[in-house]
Amino acid sequence: MTATEPRPQPTLDEVAGLAGVSRSVASRVLNNAPHVSRVKREAVERAVRQLGYVPNPRARALATRQTGAAALVVSGEDPSIFADPFFAQVIVGAAEALEEADLHLMLCLAASDRGRARVAELLRSRGADGVMLMALREGDPLARMAREAEMPVVFGGRPVGPAPRWYVDVDNVGGAREATDHLLACGRTRVAAICGRMDTEAGRARYRGYRDAVLAAGLDPFPPREGDFTEPSGAAVMAALLAEHPEVDGVFAANDNMAAGALRTLREAGRLVPADVAVVGFDDLEIARIADPPLTTVHQPVTALGRETARMLAALVNGQDPTPLILPTRLVIRSSA
Repeated sequence: MTATEPRPQPTLDEVAGLAGVSRSVASRVLNNAPHVSRVKREAVERAVRQLGYVPNPRARALATRQTGAAALVVSGEDPSIFADPFFAQVIVGAAEALEEADLHLMLCLAASDRGRARVAELLRSRGADGVMLMALREGDPLARMAREAEMPVVFGGRPVGPAPRWYVDVDNVGGAREATDHLLACGRTRVAAICGRMDTEAGRARYRGYRDAVLAAGLDPFPPREGDFTEPSGAAVMAALLAEHPEVDGVFAANDNMAAGALRTLREAGRLVPADVAVVGFDDLEIARIADPPLTTVHQPVTALGRETARMLAALVNGQDPTPLILPTRLVIRSSA
């Protein structure tokens, strides 16, 4: 730099770097926004004084739209869904990551017309800095809203159809294939599947994994028998399977709740597990450990799913462009198979 050249103005990124905070936190401090800790606010103010930072008016106008919050939107109508062990662990992981990013967590249900209208207004008004979408079904209008939204949107679990730009998912196909391979390796030759909802990508992917494993073994897969990821639906599908195919000697259930329902039906029918019928689930939630007998299942990192979805959203809010992420699964062997 020569003596006649002006000194470059410090940037917001430099302020954030010197203060040891994210760009979004620095922006919220400069705009006197809420939801910033006193320690971080003071660090940003010191960095501003030290660097002599002067906000760009246009950038400030854009930054004032930040709310300091992120929304987790679940396509469900019953608020008790957030108490389901699966979603409870997702929330724990998401809240953990958002706290690191100084973003507050908002929870929204959006399966009813009223719920979708609230989410549409949230997206339209930019009532949050970004949105995480979960449990979408085929044709869900939330997917279209997400494509049209002028804010960061991350999918926790891929929706049916073309993959969105940003998502975090688990290896549903690989996990289901490993579960079915295990049943086959145990000598089972009539292995059926209790599927999850087939209007979800998780339900379809887990059936594909089951089917691929059975076909690779030179056997005929059972057609999909659909449950809704609840324990009663697993019990009902298992009863129908026994009535139509009493020779069934192995069952892969697309989640632990449905596997627990299958165990109940088998017990009531006088079938021994695993002597007569071996059962494998998917999730590795608490119900798998306390089931009778304890359930062999596919462990998916549910808390990490929430955490990584929130981290991806925080990265987008901070102007980064992360890549989609698939989390690995692993088989946990217990007494049921």
